[in-house]
Amino acid sequence: MDEAHRTPIESGCPDPIPLMHPIMRGNRGNWKYHDRPRPGVLRHVTNDGVELWTVKAGTQRQMDVYTIRRLCDIGDEFAEGHVRFTTRSNLEFMVSKEEMVVPLIEKLEAEGFPVGGTGNSISMISHTQGWLHCDIPGTDASGVVKSIMDEVYHDFRHEEMPNRVKITTSCCQVNCGGQGDIAINVQYTKPPIINHDLVANVCERPAVVARCPVAAIRPALVNGKPSLEVDEKKCICCGACYPPCPPMQINSRDNTKIAIWVGGKHSSTRTKPSFHKLVAAGLPNNAPRWPEVAEVVNKILKAYKDDGRPWERVSEWIDRIGWPRFFELTELPFTKYHIEDWHGDRHSLNASSHVHF
Repeated sequence: MDEAHRTPIESGCPDPIPLMHPIMRGNRGNWKYHDRPRPGVLRHVTNDGVELWTVKAGTQRQMDVYTIRRLCDIGDEFAEGHVRFTTRSNLEFMVSKEEMVVPLIEKLEAEGFPVGGTGNSISMISHTQGWLHCDIPGTDASGVVKSIMDEVYHDFRHEEMPNRVKITTSCCQVNCGGQGDIAINVQYTKPPIINHDLVANVCERPAVVARCPVAAIRPALVNGKPSLEVDEKKCICCGACYPPCPPMQINSRDNTKIAIWVGGKHSSTRTKPSFHKLVAAGLPNNAPRWPEVAEVVNKILKAYKDDGRPWERVSEWIDRIGWPRFFELTELPFTKYHIEDWHGDRHSLNASSHVHF
């Protein structure tokens, strides 16, 4: 008789320890060193000389059940049944013998899962759900990822960058993708258009007012019906009002653009964490291949690859050469929109008559 299924836990993360490879589970705190014998492969060695090999492969992120089953079959046949997903939707298969590595790599690549993403390469792009799940997307983040990864496929499989490069995409300005060396985010350029006939029937107005991060929304009476209004001088066009109130439509074919930011960093390795900064705005939200976005990303990557010093992350490279040199190397135009001049953020505003960027 089959064992009873585990009752799902609806809050918090499940305990990862029982799912780890036995060597990983049994040697916590006992690792001597690790290295990268080849791109996409990690070797961890314990103080006792026990080795654990990890093969990292990229996926398409949004996967159907048949793809997941195929990956599980590969794990059962070639990887001792242990596999895990990283934050960026890379797959990591773990094996205890070196001779299992090459057959596993050959099988993964034969099935269309390229091996790479370790060390000083471009890792898989972290992204939000886009049109598939999210309630306020202005674009399909997974489509942008596919387009960009087609452009940087070589640098995913080879360790030729100055340091690791983490790219993120977000389908709205809330930026669920997080900070990245290069971030590709939707940019709403106009305040929401309100359908006043529907607000009273659909929206809980106090929740919508509370949702606005800059207090730009307030209750109003329009045509005798309870509704909402937006102070457009305050509005930062973030789109946060749309989920609790769909009649406040923020997305449109003409006013939804894509912006590119650089220099974000979560870790405290070498330098402290940093926010990314805007370097390109108003790019067309041009599905399904987003060629204008890919062109800008390629310019940034080429300049960083050619000019960056070993171990420099993108933010460190920019700090060394300065913003004027960055815009010169990447051939991107510097405009007035790159200057932080929001009236509510005076502490970061360069108020001098001599603007330095």
